[in-house]
Amino acid sequence: MLLHFHHLTKRYGDNTVIDDITATLDFPHVLALLGPSGGGKSTLLRLVGGLESPERGSLTVDHEPVPTSDKSLRTYRSNIGTVFQSWNLFPHLDALANIMLPLTAVHGLAPDQARARAEELLERLHLNGHGQKRPAELSGGQRQRVAIARAVAIRPKLLLFDEPTSALDPEMTAEVLEVIADLKSEGRTFILVTHAMNFARTVADQVAFLANGQILEQAPAKEFFSAPTTETAQRFLAKVLKY
Repeated sequence: MLLHFHHLTKRYGDNTVIDDITATLDFPHVLALLGPSGGGKSTLLRLVGGLESPERGSLTVDHEPVPTSDKSLRTYRSNIGTVFQSWNLFPHLDALANIMLPLTAVHGLAPDQARARAEELLERLHLNGHGQKRPAELSGGQRQRVAIARAVAIRPKLLLFDEPTSALDPEMTAEVLEVIADLKSEGRTFILVTHAMNFARTVADQVAFLANGQILEQAPAKEFFSAPTTETAQRFLAKVLKY
């Protein structure tokens, strides 16, 4: 997977969150976006996913420009699977219906085909017996696994994970991280924003370190964690890996 940013800039009011980034990120399967809170990681992820539009500059994903028109954006987003920290499941639908909805409403699958694919994913993600439960009846880890199943069900070319475990307790976090690790073993391509440093070190092929709206360095994960080159990254890792 190849990402290219050219003078990419994103502002919210007077706050510049992505500050004139020009960079190329090349990774076989998994890219981890790491850095301090407020550094621009989630915003950059949303720009890649077509969920936000830049004020200035452009970006391409595997040489395909992320479009700007509404119609083209809808088509682009239909091939991106996104998992947020807050699940974003429809509360009035059960787990099975949450997974089926994008398959029927966006991708045009027949209901029986969508059901078969959703039931297969529920089984793979150890959610047997939970398909008829609404989100409020599921644990946090189960909700996040349903959200992952929904993202994977559309067979996207790229998965985006935005802090998928930040709202979970340690046991549930382990459940979800195991699922994400399994996705890598299946050869899925994804970008991960996370504060789980040991997991990022294990699962990522490449790391991009962001702070103050800039990509300060990028390197293979093993190289980044063993010898970060910038003082900001050195201080960050010393702090988050201390305990």
